[in-house]
Amino acid sequence: MNWKLKPMQKYILALDQGTTSSRAVLFDEKAVIIGIEQQETKQLYPQPDRVEQDANEIWHSQLAVALKVIKNNNIASSQIAAIGITNQRETTVVWDKSTGEPICHAIIWQDKRTITQCETIVEQGWSEYIRANTGLVIDAYFSATKLQWILNHVAGAKEKAEGGELLFGTMDTFLMWKLSGGKLHITDVSNASRTMLFNIKRLCWDQKLLQLFGIAETMLPNVVDSSAFYGTTCDGLFENNIPLCAMIGDQQAALFGQACFAEGSAKNTYGTGCFVLMNTGSKPILSRHGLLTTIAWSINGKVDYALEGSVFVAGAIIKWLRDSLKLIANAAETEKMALDAGDNNGVYVVPAFAGLGAPYWDMNAKGTISGLTFAAEKKHIVRAALESMAYQTKDVLHAMQQDSGITLKELNVDGGAVANNFLMQFQADILNVVVNRPKVIESTAMGAAFLAGLAVGLWTKEQIATLRTVEKKFLPELAAEKRELLYNAWQNAVKRARLK
Repeated sequence: MNWKLKPMQKYILALDQGTTSSRAVLFDEKAVIIGIEQQETKQLYPQPDRVEQDANEIWHSQLAVALKVIKNNNIASSQIAAIGITNQRETTVVWDKSTGEPICHAIIWQDKRTITQCETIVEQGWSEYIRANTGLVIDAYFSATKLQWILNHVAGAKEKAEGGELLFGTMDTFLMWKLSGGKLHITDVSNASRTMLFNIKRLCWDQKLLQLFGIAETMLPNVVDSSAFYGTTCDGLFENNIPLCAMIGDQQAALFGQACFAEGSAKNTYGTGCFVLMNTGSKPILSRHGLLTTIAWSINGKVDYALEGSVFVAGAIIKWLRDSLKLIANAAETEKMALDAGDNNGVYVVPAFAGLGAPYWDMNAKGTISGLTFAAEKKHIVRAALESMAYQTKDVLHAMQQDSGITLKELNVDGGAVANNFLMQFQADILNVVVNRPKVIESTAMGAAFLAGLAVGLWTKEQIATLRTVEKKFLPELAAEKRELLYNAWQNAVKRARLK
């Protein structure tokens, strides 16, 4: 054992299963990160509107990094007090109940193959019922139409599902099934609320929607609190069986990790997508401005709700600049290039590669680069791509403030892109609010760890609030006239992207 570590020290292991990688993050009793391991996972694009992953590859990668972070830090598995899972949401997996094998590739949240199904449901007049009872808008983003597609297109799936032979889950559910050796088929309220099948008022699967989508309830996982003792890992995975004590969608996990426990507190996560959430307390607020009403978490049966604005493409635009356009060698270059550019030279990037999310909800929008002249250089395109994350965040927060009646004074941020000082300063400038970057930007993993620690009595919510520290505050510096000019030009660029 590592002599630097106390022999009886306890740890929390957070499994952070994202869209492009599986990560394992080890926290000590003071919520300090002891170790991180990460393994990239492949995304598959069989057709232009389709995005898939191999659920088994995800499971094996997630287990591998968990074992690696334990081994590399000389931790005995008996020292791990609990495991918490946080995950990419909406992604849909269907597997055989007896073998545990997926019947097809997982359909990822970015996938747009079910647009026609969604349009049909809208035409049938379901929009208001779905908004009022699930808090969501009808969109291919959510799990319901993905699951319906699998049942209708995979040979024999419909019959097997009705015969009780198949199980459905989002990635949290599939990982929990595997970790428990098939003993636990569960999801938490936050993930359930993203399926477009869960009634967020009555806190149960909605029978009308199950009938609408032709889904047998026997396929669906039991819905549980986000923090609780569910069971333990099965024999043979680790040296000792480890308690499984938290599961929560990645964006809700980041809200919890940022200690946004008070009504009106908000965070933005800059990952593959951009996700703004505001805690609205014990009552759901139905949006009138294109936002989602979602469940933040449930602890001891007490549910907190949130308003959410989902931006489909944020950090993914930087990956596109690197891998497809070859404008950059790595993401770290973008900060210097943006600063060297001085301004965007009139160039605007609207990254609607998967349509536009909140507050527009336009599945047919296409990505655009507008304002190009002979004076435009690659540094201007790179800067415009970074700026697009800040503009999309402003779109969402403007709608959020209208719905909640709360004027935002600070924004808590996390995710990989917050390391970019240019982006954070521009975000503060375009919003005209203070942007708080925490010392530990692993808010998603930290949220899962905090929830797991709560379940085993390692921390209280009051202690969690004191464990989070701000590393830097970005103060707005941009003149109001300039801010308005830039934002108006962005809105014009969005209109161009939405032209059919």
